[in-house]
Amino acid sequence: MAEVEETTTTPHGVADQRREEMLRAALEVIAERGFPETRIADVAEQAGSSPALVIYYFKTKENLLTKAIRHAEVEWSDLGARRMEVIESASARLEDIVAMTCLPETDTDLPDWRRLWLDVWAQSVRHPEMARVREEFDAHRRETIVGIVRDGKASGEFVDVDPTEFSVTLSALLDGLTVQIALHDPVVDPQRAFRAGMRFASQALGFKWKPKKGPRSGSKGKKSKK
Repeated sequence: MAEVEETTTTPHGVADQRREEMLRAALEVIAERGFPETRIADVAEQAGSSPALVIYYFKTKENLLTKAIRHAEVEWSDLGARRMEVIESASARLEDIVAMTCLPETDTDLPDWRRLWLDVWAQSVRHPEMARVREEFDAHRRETIVGIVRDGKASGEFVDVDPTEFSVTLSALLDGLTVQIALHDPVVDPQRAFRAGMRFASQALGFKWKPKKGPRSGSKGKKSKK
């Protein structure tokens, strides 16, 4: 119990760091074992801590895992926002959203979020808090797409479409492609999924798009640094 008692006098910054480590450990374990098979003891071992200390910070397994998924969602959304800030054209920003969804990501050390998201969908059916996490993520992505479409229409990049209807359809398409990628479908690999998403977007919005050879390029349309 000494380790738990020490937390009452732990500096705020250290406590935040410990929580961060536990949340990341939980994400690693969920990605490896799945939500139902993840135990407090597994998370504690992954974080180099004790089960008692994990319980002290998060009380229950359900609370820990829900907060871990929310933590991943926030980090992923923040990464996307930072990338959007340096991409000028609406079509390039939309391409980056499709790329972040479909292609391997090197800008974050989060575990494979697609596998995490399979668990989120499954748990959302019976767990209201997890359902809220899913709803918030989906709403945020649709709002981001709506904003990009409006910008593209204003600049003349896109034809006149209903931004909300387009965002709903593209989000649903990306969700379906995410499942195929997470399951390592032998036909729908990440590159094919990316091309399918971009073909739909370019045709629906009326802009020209051609697949690039090699790794994806997020530089096209970025603001030049002075």
